[in-house]
Amino acid sequence: MRRVTYFLAALALGASASAAAQAADLPFESGKLLLTGGVTNVEGVGGGGLANWATITGYETRDAIGANVHATYVGLKDYDLRTYGVGVGFYDRVELSYARQEFDTGSTGAKLGLGRGFTFNQDIVGVKVKVAGDAVYDQDRWLPQIAVGAEFKSNDKGAIIHAVGGKKDTGVDYYVSATKLVLDKSLLLNGTVRMTKANQYGLLGFGGDKHDDYRPQFEGSAAYLISKRLAVGAEVRTKPDNLGFAKETRAFDVFGAYAVNKNLSMTLAYVDLGDIATFKDQRGVYLSLQAGF
Repeated sequence: MRRVTYFLAALALGASASAAAQAADLPFESGKLLLTGGVTNVEGVGGGGLANWATITGYETRDAIGANVHATYVGLKDYDLRTYGVGVGFYDRVELSYARQEFDTGSTGAKLGLGRGFTFNQDIVGVKVKVAGDAVYDQDRWLPQIAVGAEFKSNDKGAIIHAVGGKKDTGVDYYVSATKLVLDKSLLLNGTVRMTKANQYGLLGFGGDKHDDYRPQFEGSAAYLISKRLAVGAEVRTKPDNLGFAKETRAFDVFGAYAVNKNLSMTLAYVDLGDIATFKDQRGVYLSLQAGF
């Protein structure tokens, strides 16, 4: 029931935000092509399901503002992850985002000695700035759209994190993304290099007894636009292995994203997050709903 509530809240917030913008006569405008703003990933940033893209969230043009809300559920073999939040794109140049992650250990929490249903919560504030290129309009040259950004993360389980070898319960990720959209081939390609200390995206803290320094990680995406409303693709994301008690492995997904219209899109994926806290092969379903303008 709680998951359904998140999805309904996303729809309601998206509709109310659009109405408020019109009433206040703010410069909101839906000028981009469908799906070219990307969806919202598990950390609340515009991109794919796992990876950050250089695209700016929303459907705003260079003279306007766009925004969206999202709710995401990832159901794995031994855990559940819920994420919800909001993103705002300013003039197709700057993106600001906030996301709340809830990592529910379910019955696995008892096996880990934490208690059944023990939940790690994390707040993520993101900022992204486009610094070069344009994914849509630069079709006559090979320069991709390039953006730089940072994610400020804060976890509420500091005592547990320190007990398993994590150094901090707060941290900052830095990244640079390059996204190329080839319209005549209906193809989108993206590569991101992330400097991070995060353990399991920060849900198990930052740094560890094995490593406590920034290390580059890679995020790659490829998507094919079957139609103007439907895209399919795959992503891979590497992660640092900082904690001695549990090896951390790469993640990947295979997804389909469907835009009902410019105000509502849905993403469904098969996701493999690798090993999490000694429990191996964490695979399952990823479902995300995004509403906005």
